[in-house]
Amino acid sequence: GIEFIDSYVFNQVEYIRFNSTVGRYVGYTEHGVKNAEAWNSDAGILGQEQLELERYCKHNDAKYYSAILDKT
Repeated sequence: GIEFIDSYVFNQVEYIRFNSTVGRYVGYTEHGVKNAEAWNSDAGILGQEQLELERYCKHNDAKYYSAILDKT
């Protein structure tokens, strides 16, 4: 399967991450937890992340998988 992770980093510290396996944002700092609560309650923001999963990951998955099979 495909797992899409969108991390947000400030001063070399990851403070929030969208994980497509979980299907929501997870905060890792106090600020990140607050943002995660807000962003997880916004269907538009969550929808954008799902679109990225479809647009980039699933689009490229078949291409890369095929290239790997060709080399084995």
